[in-house]
Amino acid sequence: MRTYKLTAYEKTGKLITEETFTAETDDAAKEKGQTLLEEQNLLEQTHRLTSPAGKLLLFHI
Repeated sequence: MRTYKLTAYEKTGKLITEETFTAETDDAAKEKGQTLLEEQNLLEQTHRLTSPAGKLLLFHI
Protein backbone atom coordinates (compact mmCIF):
# COMPACT_ATOMS: atom_id res chain seq x y z
CA MET A 1 0.00 0.00 0.00
CA ARG A 2 1.16 3.51 -0.83
CA THR A 3 0.24 6.72 0.98
CA TYR A 4 -1.41 9.56 -0.96
CA LYS A 5 -2.16 13.13 0.08
CA LEU A 6 -5.32 15.08 -0.81
CA THR A 7 -5.56 18.81 -0.12
CA ALA A 8 -8.28 21.36 -0.88
CA TYR A 9 -8.09 25.14 -0.60
CA GLU A 10 -10.36 28.16 -0.75
CA LYS A 11 -9.64 30.69 -3.52
CA THR A 12 -7.88 32.83 -0.89
CA GLY A 13 -5.38 30.02 -0.29
CA LYS A 14 -6.83 29.01 3.07
CA LEU A 15 -6.56 25.25 3.64
CA ILE A 16 -9.96 23.54 3.79
CA THR A 17 -8.86 19.93 4.19
CA GLU A 18 -5.72 17.84 4.14
CA GLU A 19 -6.08 14.09 4.21
CA THR A 20 -3.76 11.16 3.76
CA PHE A 21 -4.92 7.71 2.79
CA THR A 22 -3.51 4.49 1.37
CA ALA A 23 -4.27 2.76 -1.91
CA GLU A 24 -2.79 -0.07 -3.95
CA THR A 25 -2.39 1.89 -7.21
CA ASP A 26 -2.52 5.43 -8.55
CA ASP A 27 -5.82 4.65 -10.27
CA ALA A 28 -7.36 3.38 -7.02
CA ALA A 29 -6.10 6.52 -5.26
CA LYS A 30 -7.69 8.75 -7.92
CA GLU A 31 -11.03 7.04 -7.40
CA LYS A 32 -10.78 7.32 -3.63
CA GLY A 33 -9.72 10.98 -3.84
CA GLN A 34 -12.62 11.77 -6.16
CA THR A 35 -15.02 10.09 -3.76
CA LEU A 36 -13.66 12.04 -0.78
CA LEU A 37 -14.03 15.31 -2.68
CA GLU A 38 -17.61 14.46 -3.67
CA GLU A 39 -18.55 13.50 -0.10
CA GLN A 40 -17.25 16.82 1.22
CA ASN A 41 -18.69 18.90 -1.67
CA LEU A 42 -15.20 20.08 -2.63
CA LEU A 43 -15.10 19.21 -6.33
CA GLU A 44 -15.32 22.87 -7.36
CA GLN A 45 -12.71 24.02 -4.82
CA THR A 46 -9.03 24.18 -5.68
CA HIS A 47 -7.65 20.73 -4.89
CA ARG A 48 -4.85 18.31 -5.63
CA LEU A 49 -4.00 14.69 -5.02
CA THR A 50 -0.36 13.63 -5.01
CA SER A 51 1.33 10.26 -4.99
CA PRO A 52 4.23 9.29 -2.72
CA ALA A 53 6.56 9.99 -5.67
CA GLY A 54 5.15 13.53 -6.00
CA LYS A 55 3.09 12.74 -9.10
CA LEU A 56 0.00 14.96 -9.48
CA LEU A 57 -3.01 12.65 -9.87
CA LEU A 58 -5.91 15.09 -9.47
CA PHE A 59 -5.79 18.84 -9.83
CA HIS A 60 -8.39 21.59 -10.09
CA ILE A 61 -7.99 25.37 -9.86
